[in-house]
Amino acid sequence: MSEKAKRRSMILEVLSAQRVARQEELAELLKQRGVLVTQATLSRDLRDLNVFKGPAGYVLPGQYPQPAPLSAGPLEPALRQYLVSANQAGNLLVIRTRPGHAPALASEIDRVKPSGVVGTIAGDDTVFVAVESPARTRTLLRTMRQIVDRGEKE
Repeated sequence: MSEKAKRRSMILEVLSAQRVARQEELAELLKQRGVLVTQATLSRDLRDLNVFKGPAGYVLPGQYPQPAPLSAGPLEPALRQYLVSANQAGNLLVIRTRPGHAPALASEIDRVKPSGVVGTIAGDDTVFVAVESPARTRTLLRTMRQIVDRGEKE
């Protein structure tokens, strides 16, 4: 097993065994187990392992709540009416609308507040949606696209 694989395995082991609130704390716990790691490497490992940093500390993939489904409810009509395209940029969702429609869609997203969404910024035809993590952003993007695709088929 490579050093990287061993280190990442140890990270998962530590996070499975106890709550860890800060990266410095995780680095110290790894050091106690004989694994020395820089902050940059630890950040990269956590990102690559899809570890989520929540209010209570680090959470392993599959252990944090999934975003609320958008397939039904008040956001669906707004997505079908306003969304032209959507793309991910890290933990941002970049949504394009027809001119003048971005504020209405951003307002609906803020009102519904899908799980993981931190907030929105709207221009004339673009909405930036800040999401807690890239993994949640991917899920939200996939769900929004499914809603719009389903609406086009109806």
